[in-house]
Amino acid sequence: MIRVVLDTNVLVSSILFGGTLGDIPDGWKNRLCTPLFSQASFAEFRSVLTYPKFSLTPEEIESIIVDEVLPFCEVVEGVEEIHGVCRDPDDDKFLACAATVEADCIVTGDRDLLDLGTFKNVPIITVSEFVTKLMACAAKK
Repeated sequence: MIRVVLDTNVLVSSILFGGTLGDIPDGWKNRLCTPLFSQASFAEFRSVLTYPKFSLTPEEIESIIVDEVLPFCEVVEGVEEIHGVCRDPDDDKFLACAATVEADCIVTGDRDLLDLGTFKNVPIITVSEFVTKLMACAAKK
């Protein structure tokens, strides 16, 4: 099983918009991967779901969190704070979460993260690279 940190944009888009990104929630529901959250990354996820552009009711947000995400994820405790690694300091929380538990990868479309390539031996990859990994895991099952 792939232990993965998904940046917030990838996570929200995969849940709300599907398409190729829809393979990601299918992957965790089929136990091919486990999304990893820190308190900081989960707080950001919850906050982004409330953005008016998504037009989600509080009940829909709660359903997404309780039914679609929490049963399949792992909350990482004891995450060390990291500062100044990424060009965008808001992205350091994903690096910290991944490094704390030696995740298999970080998945993002964010150039600030992708340009790092790796962080503490954790590869930082695109959605398409991750979906390819998921498909390879599914083929082995």
